[in-house]
Order: sequence, then structure tokens, then C-alpha cells
Amino acid sequence: MTKAQAQKTRILLVEDKQNLRRMLRQSLEAEGYAVEEAANVSQAIGRLESDRFQLILSDLKMPGGSGHDVLKCALEQDPDLPVVMLTAYGTIGDAVAAMKVGAFDFLSKPVDPDHLMLVLDRALGHRRLESENQNLREQIAERLGFGTIVGGSPALKEVMDKVRRVSSTEATVLLTGESGTGKELFARAIHDLSGRKDLPFVALNCAAIPDTLLENELFGHEKGAYTGAGETRAGKVEMAAAGTLFLDEIGDLSSAVQAKVLRVIQERSFERLGGTRTIEVDLRLVAATNRDLQAAVQAKQFREDLFFRLSVFPVAVPPLRERRDDVPLLAQHFLAKSCREMKKAPLRLSEGALAALAAYRWPGNIRELQNCIERAVILCDGDELLPEHLGLLADPDAQVDAAILAAAELPGPLQEAARMAQSWAERARIRATLDTAGGNKSRAAELLRISYKTLLNKIRDLGL
Repeated sequence: MTKAQAQKTRILLVEDKQNLRRMLRQSLEAEGYAVEEAANVSQAIGRLESDRFQLILSDLKMPGGSGHDVLKCALEQDPDLPVVMLTAYGTIGDAVAAMKVGAFDFLSKPVDPDHLMLVLDRALGHRRLESENQNLREQIAERLGFGTIVGGSPALKEVMDKVRRVSSTEATVLLTGESGTGKELFARAIHDLSGRKDLPFVALNCAAIPDTLLENELFGHEKGAYTGAGETRAGKVEMAAAGTLFLDEIGDLSSAVQAKVLRVIQERSFERLGGTRTIEVDLRLVAATNRDLQAAVQAKQFREDLFFRLSVFPVAVPPLRERRDDVPLLAQHFLAKSCREMKKAPLRLSEGALAALAAYRWPGNIRELQNCIERAVILCDGDELLPEHLGLLADPDAQVDAAILAAAELPGPLQEAARMAQSWAERARIRATLDTAGGNKSRAAELLRISYKTLLNKIRDLGL
């Protein structure tokens, strides 16, 4: 390891003898390592709980505790953290026992500085290799398709089978399903399993960009096309040349942009904004929507010819409530991912938490489950997630049923009871969805499948 690499490596040195601690620190710093000290077990555990290190060098026998306690705490913080133990001649058996439960190696006292550096270099090299292997395994899984799609329910297997069949073709695919079901993951799987896998995959969420900017995002512009267009800019269609273009929430396209997308599909050509030169493009189009496009066609809100061009091979992605067998697998996947990202020791789901996850209807689908687990990891202080960490609300549909039953007891005309039941049901559903979305009104409107303006009006009218 070079000194430049060592400077980025933080080592926690745990040794109760001050003279030895000073000598070891000087040797390590001479090689460029950044060293933090702990004189006893309690100090070491305090440092491990508040900070992050790349390696631990710890004495085995200390007053008030042992290196085994340091080892246990270190591995709880990071199972891959290399821990090297320092031991006197008479405690080599204890050091070997420590290796059996996770220590990387041990050094006998008195410590030879050259041998110390050799062991540390080997330990850090092993850590880098493990990290690289993990990254490689993830890349290979994603390259083979379905790398980040977790589950084995019959509903999911049916979708995955369709994706495998269509991927090797050039057919346009329309992914349908509720928000949060993971449609983009299936779009990426189609690309990764196709002959275009080594070429660009370009995604655009059509609902996230105002109509006035969407055409520019898709097709780009020529220099001087409008005020502020100081240079020519390629759009997403051009960026996806020879690869795959994924248009999410395509049902939100304006009629003018729909016509231009239809031309890309039919003629494989377009012009940039402000341009006259026709640009030929060869790409695979995958689209997704949470809307009923057939109903939109009947309501004259979506072009019929574009709908038929898009739905050459439709794939319906099931909501999470129709693949309940996958909830525990997804929860465990998101739990491990959140712990890694937050650099927390691995957590486990309690039986009560698993039962709560299985009973919930997940109106926000996989995205809601991921957010729920991430929030629970933040709140959990122990080593086990409990139901109270999940913060799941009562089933919104059950709240609606309760409102209807209450309205049935109201005196007066039927019309008034129906109005009150609707008001109570809307209030319960909107409040629950706002909580699910963390107070984000745009996200809540998306989950409720109403416009942002309609949601604001209902919040005001219902006194929420």
C-alpha cells in the first residue's frame, strides 16, 4: 500500500499500556496511517459507536474487559471490518479463538514493526478484495437482468417470464401498473437482456417535467431556438441512439408531444427544436404508465394510433398486495441495503414486524415498503426492528369501511348519509396517504391518482 492510500485509512489502536501505544502509533503514522487511540475497552467501544474506521488493532488482555468485547462491537458495526489482535505469549489460544469468531489475524508481543505493516497491508487488501467482489457480483446480477428485482411469487414470475421472452426482440413494450411497483426496474431488465445491453439506457419521467420543457428534454434544441439557447443540445431521444429509451408515465404527454413520439416510433426520425434537419435514430422504446390508456383514448385524451404502437407487447406489473409472498423477501433486501448505506450493524426483523408488514395493504407498493424500512432503520436503536419502528397506519380501506358503517346510523335522508360517508372516507384516505407520503402532497396526489390541485382543494374543504 502506498502512503497516499494509507493516508485515507483510519485505524483505531486499542492498548492499555501507554508506552506500547505510543510506539505503535509512531510506527503507523510513519507509514502514513491516520491513528486514533483508546486506552481501554469502554473508550474503544465509545469510539466505534461514534466513528468509522477501516481497521482495528486491539490488545487482547486489558483491565476492565478484553479484546473480545472490542471485536464483538466492531463486527456489529461492520461485519467486514478487519480486526487484528495483539497478544502475549500465554494468550495465543485466546487469539486463535478470536479469529474463529471473526478476527482477521493476531500478532504476538513484542510487536515487530515490519511484520505489523505486512499484516495490516494484507488485512486491508483482503477488505478491498471483498468489496470489489461484492460490487462485481452485483454488476453481474444486474447485467444478467433482474439483479435488483426481488421476489418469487407466481405473479412476479409471470411478469419475469414475459420480460425474458420480449427482451430478445425489438418489440415496443408498454409496462402498466400502479405507481411504486418498480416498472423502471423491469424496463432496465428488458434492456440488459437485449442485444442493446452494451449501449445507452436513457430514462425520462414524463410526469416530472412541465409540458413547456418536456419537448426540449426529449428532442433537444438548436442554437438560438429560443431566448437562452446559447448552444445546440441533444435530447433524450438522441442520447438513446442505438440503445433503449424508457418513457415513464407516458400517459401524461401532451397531444403535441404524443404526435412527435409517434413519429419516432414509426419513422425513426425527428428534428430538434428550432431545427430543420431531420435526424435518423435507431432505438428501442419501452414505455410505462399508471393510467388506463384505453380509457384515455376513449376520452380523447390520448392518441389511439400511439396507444396501439406502444402496446405491441403489454406487460402488467402487479401491485404489492397481489404478491404478498414477496413482502418478507423485499423487506429483508431493503433492510440489508439500508444498514449498509447508513453504516449500521445488520438488523433483523422481529416476528411482530414481519406480521405487521404482511398484514398491511401497501397502497404505495414497493416504494412505500422501501421508505418504511429505511425509516425503521433510522429509528431502531437495538439489533431488532419492532412493529413500532415501522410506523404503519391502520389499513386505509378499513378506515373507509368504518366511516360507511358510521354513516348508516345517521338519521335523515339517504343522500345526506351518503354525502357524510363519502366525506369521512375521503378524509381518512387522504390523511393516511399523506402520512404514507411523509407529508409530500405531490406524492400523495400521485398515490391517490388525483391532480395536485384537486388534492389541495380537498385538504382545504375537509379541514385537514
